Amino acid sequence: MRAACTTSCSKASRRGRRSPTRAARILRHAAGLVPMFVRALFILLLALNIGGACWLVFAPRAQPAAATPATDPGVAPLVLLSERDGSRPDPTELAAAPESAADLARDQCRRLGPFPTQADTRSAMAVLTPLTKRIRTRETRATQTRGYWVYLPAMASREEALGVARELSGKGVRDYYVVTAGEQQNTVSLGLFRDQGNAERRRAEIQALGLAPQVATRTEELPQYWLDFALAGEEPADLVARAGAPREARVETIACF
Repeated sequence: MRAACTTSCSKASRRGRRSPTRAARILRHAAGLVPMFVRALFILLLALNIGGACWLVFAPRAQPAAATPATDPGVAPLVLLSERDGSRPDPTELAAAPESAADLARDQCRRLGPFPTQADTRSAMAVLTPLTKRIRTRETRATQTRGYWVYLPAMASREEALGVARELSGKGVRDYYVVTAGEQQNTVSLGLFRDQGNAERRRAEIQALGLAPQVATRTEELPQYWLDFALAGEEPADLVARAGAPREARVETIACF
């Protein structure tokens, strides 16, 4: 048994020594084929590039197609009026011509207002536009009375103003106020009134106590909005009502624009 084992082991050892030598030969053979394949591929690509370049250079070029006549033989071509005259129409000729001085003289132009807000003006403009040739908005500033102030003019000092206030209180006057700061400092205010008649009665009341009150009108500047327009026909009798204008609105005749 030992002899048989020795014989088989030696054969296996010899096969093991031969196997690496055969693999190495296969690898060397394959490595030798790679450069040949790369060279063949390079030559093929080079041939394709040269062939494509030659085709682009020497290939016959397509001839342009003959122009098709716009009309049949014997039929005159269509020519626009502007082309016949050799120029295009002036764009200003396409716009409506402005009214002449004579047309403006025949127009009837009105002004409607005032409107308190721009929203009211726009609403009226939407209603009146179909009745007019031209219409535009206009804004003005107006001074509006806010009320009337009854007061005693400013004293020389705060102590003097407080002394007058105590005097008023001692005579039964309740509605007063001593201004302690600002432009009217040391003035004794006796009340603000919307109605001028009430303000005058208050002044007479304080004047009867031996003092010299004054009345000042309080004002503020407010915007007013108007509509100027040229009538397209006769003026409607209910123009103010149709436009939804406020009751104090009025219609005035103005020079046309």
